[in-house]
Amino acid sequence: MDHKLPYVVAVDVGTKSARAGVFDASGRMLGYGRHEISLWRDGQREGEHSSENIWLSVCDAVRDAVKQSGVAANRVGAIAFDATCSLVLRDGDGLPLPLGPDGRDTIAWFDHRAAEQAAICTKVGGPVLDRLGGTMSPEMQLPKLMWLKQQRPDLWSRLGHAMDLSDFLVSRASGAPKRSLCTMVAKWGYRADLQGWPDRFLNSIGLDDAVDRAGIHHAPALPGVRAGVLLARSAADLGLAVDCLVAQGMVDGYAGALGALAGMNEGTALVAGTSTCVMSVSDVARHGTGIWGPFPDIVLPDTWVSEGGQSATGAALDLVLRRFGDGDDSAGAHDRIARRIQTHLAQSGPEFARNINVLPDFNGNRTPMADPDIGAVMSGLSLDFDAHSLPQVYWRVAVGLAMGLRQIITVMSNGRDKPRRLFVAGGHGRSDLLMQLYANATGCDIARINGVDTVLLGSAMAALATAQGCPLSAVSAGILPDRKTLSPDPLWAAALDHDYAAFTMMQRHRSELLTLHADQSKESDHVSGD
Repeated sequence: MDHKLPYVVAVDVGTKSARAGVFDASGRMLGYGRHEISLWRDGQREGEHSSENIWLSVCDAVRDAVKQSGVAANRVGAIAFDATCSLVLRDGDGLPLPLGPDGRDTIAWFDHRAAEQAAICTKVGGPVLDRLGGTMSPEMQLPKLMWLKQQRPDLWSRLGHAMDLSDFLVSRASGAPKRSLCTMVAKWGYRADLQGWPDRFLNSIGLDDAVDRAGIHHAPALPGVRAGVLLARSAADLGLAVDCLVAQGMVDGYAGALGALAGMNEGTALVAGTSTCVMSVSDVARHGTGIWGPFPDIVLPDTWVSEGGQSATGAALDLVLRRFGDGDDSAGAHDRIARRIQTHLAQSGPEFARNINVLPDFNGNRTPMADPDIGAVMSGLSLDFDAHSLPQVYWRVAVGLAMGLRQIITVMSNGRDKPRRLFVAGGHGRSDLLMQLYANATGCDIARINGVDTVLLGSAMAALATAQGCPLSAVSAGILPDRKTLSPDPLWAAALDHDYAAFTMMQRHRSELLTLHADQSKESDHVSGD
């Protein structure tokens, strides 16, 4: 395939859109495409996609990216996919398993319908939980499969394939049956270091048939290795040649970490979009309460990844625009409100909206509390709401998110020196407002890559590894992107220390309230029992 180098295509599927980029061997992005995907919500805690809708959006994005790049389709040597850890369900014939109308066969990554099942997994415990900070999240795949088996036995009896979304895209593109080591270890409880599935754990939670039902019949493969070649129909859909190679993919957060750390192969990545992940990539295994991992080899060989995170960050800011604004939560709306906030900050500095304090746990707290059911808290709102109030609430939610990020980094450091620099990937990296806030809040330099979508860059590196037939670590070491660094502003240090003290105080007060309510509930149950 050397005649096709140096061009590859990378695809990143997020919560709301599919994005594609055409890259050369140096990691330079030559073309970009983006198309919306459909998302059906039931409240804020449940969501579903149609995998067919996602595939069509992927194809449109790839075609647009190739057209914009000016690269001939037959010069693209490989394609790689990353995606959210949404769960795609197919029947024995490979057709969508109907969770709902409109072809909905995919449970969104953020969906918490399996909270009860996750709690059962946590109670069972064992080696699987050792790598999940001691608590199973309903965002993982095993609780979702438990829910399907318990609540929809009609669908479970027809289940023939259950796949992480990135694995589905690889399979749809190439017909390859193998799953990615990244998805299997990070989201399915597969223990690569123990050479297999935790059968005792699966038996204990009633999923002794899950591996077979999910159609997992091969050992998972490392990201960046060759999964196969484009099927003729998939090549036609994507507008690429039939001899284009398909790389084994990744969960989007891990692709973001790979891209953010390009040229270094270790460090701490901040992958911030709809949700936020803090990824420590190192040759040392690091454990911690509320921390996912350490996972071996799921980004680069001979490295360990530990992950802390916030389940709703960009989603929390979207919520502010919908609830307190005119309902427009587009990228343009975020840009406009950021400019208004910058004006207020230039006039008032840290005193702007200091009366408002927020715990932004709108979709639970992943790190450090590992509690999917805990809620957000807002203090300081009044009836005096006007056009000036939207920037106030938006800014203070952003400050709350930054305080949560500071707490995650503190927990992940676990008494060691905290990282001096965070390497950024994801949509937040485009916001000067958020990036400077994160630098000020954490005391870390914030480094972001100029002129490229960093998550796409991670998948492009996987595609380059496949096209070149070389290890992913060699490709990563050879990509030397241009980075811009923001440093903390010392003038904000004292003010944000005050905010962090208020943040942790509110967490304690919330815990006390929850304990009070739990005690009252127990007392009511005792009285009713009498």
